[in-house]
Amino acid sequence: MPNEQKRQLTLGTMVIVLFSILLAVSLYVPIVNLVTSFFIAVPIAWYSAKFNRKASILVTIVSIGISYFIGGLLAVPFSMIHALLGLVIGDAIRMKKSKLFMLLSTAIVLLVTLVIQYVIVILTFEFNPVTSLLTIASNQYEQMGAFLERYNALPNNYDNTVAEVLFMFETVMPSILIISIFLLVIVFINILVPVLKILGLVVPKFPAFRNLKFPKSILWYYMVVLIVTLFVELEKGTFAFMVIANAALILRVLLILQGISFIHFYIHQQRWPKWLAIVATILAFPLQSITLIIGIFDLGFNARSYVKEKNRK
Repeated sequence: MPNEQKRQLTLGTMVIVLFSILLAVSLYVPIVNLVTSFFIAVPIAWYSAKFNRKASILVTIVSIGISYFIGGLLAVPFSMIHALLGLVIGDAIRMKKSKLFMLLSTAIVLLVTLVIQYVIVILTFEFNPVTSLLTIASNQYEQMGAFLERYNALPNNYDNTVAEVLFMFETVMPSILIISIFLLVIVFINILVPVLKILGLVVPKFPAFRNLKFPKSILWYYMVVLIVTLFVELEKGTFAFMVIANAALILRVLLILQGISFIHFYIHQQRWPKWLAIVATILAFPLQSITLIIGIFDLGFNARSYVKEKNRK
């Protein structure tokens, strides 16, 4: 037992040092930081996968604390995000959880962390990042409007359109944050997990994207939201309006992903070249309305069974 504790302490110290070096490079070395920023969490993730949660949490807290001496107060939120990413990813590997569990747990922890940091910034510095962003966007639109008016190219109802766009952006900010966090976590997991595998850890695997199948209930939720949007007049700015707007955006994104997954599935079943799946994915976003319909068709009518049956014949 003393040898194990000594090993934990020694490796924990090494992990803290490596984390600090990667953090310092990411903060102070231009260009190189574009690469190192994706690997800051690796040391803590490795340690968390090897040792118990109590020791891993202690190493994580110390790493975050040292970040203050490396980059000052502004480095603490940055280091906290990476340290917690490493802690949760490593913990999921140690407990032999699935990659889906790893994705959801990491996204939830990161979301809670960002919300807490957001509240602290507002209360401590009396600075609201969202309000400031909207102010900057509004000023940019005003400058663009003045430029277009100078050349008699200002569209009709320009001010109303801009106000509507900014209002909707502010309304769906929660769903944009959630979607962005999930995308960010997917990127980090797909970078960190292969590195951890190279370091000798047994890591989980995601099933092929073509096999992605969301619960059918998502389709019914989308139909309910669509019916409410079409037949119920919600007052703008109310809580109900915000809930429906955010739910519609999130469900739409999920159904678009379902549509892209079906396209990948169909291409695989037809044994077409893999580059077609890449092209189809790129085109799926500008053609998102069609992709959405494909996703609805896939969930609602079990289109994959039909494709498999047809290929058997």
